[in-house]
Amino acid sequence: MKLLIATTLCLMVASLVPAADDKPIERPPVKHRVTGLFSPDREADLKKVFAEKIPEAKLVSVDFKNSEATFVYDADVLFIKPTPEQLIERFDNLLRTHTQGTFGIRDVCKTPKDKLSFIEIGVVGLDCKGCCLAVYETIYRIDGVEQATASFKEGLVTAWIDSKKTDRAILEEALKKRGVTLSAP
Repeated sequence: MKLLIATTLCLMVASLVPAADDKPIERPPVKHRVTGLFSPDREADLKKVFAEKIPEAKLVSVDFKNSEATFVYDADVLFIKPTPEQLIERFDNLLRTHTQGTFGIRDVCKTPKDKLSFIEIGVVGLDCKGCCLAVYETIYRIDGVEQATASFKEGLVTAWIDSKKTDRAILEEALKKRGVTLSAP
């Protein structure tokens, strides 16, 4: 009986150990738009989240200019076999959970940059990263805003917008409602 148990255990362990020629499956990199990248120093915050809280997904690179990041992960393992429609939602929920909602995931922007308008709005009174996050979220959540930044150091909010859906006046009004003081042009 002991021999049977020992043999069974050896076979079970052997089946778990990959053969010498078995290589780990290479996952292709995946690009997603990252919300919450409102200033360049947020890149370090994003890297820290993945290194410390979501090590199952590797953050390969960050493209601040386009608010995009490249990741490598096994979606079937990380999100338990999501449909393509569920993938972004589940990744967004995971990232928001680990960052108290300060970062999120969206599909990459499908509108070419040459079809978007660039808006700069001077602001006064932003004095910390938290203030910038609040201003950024005010702008970024407006339908038609594809990308935004907020800088207390520069006193500036920027946005790439679809001018068929929104315009400068709508952004300025949203900022004023949030209590943000706009600087004189």
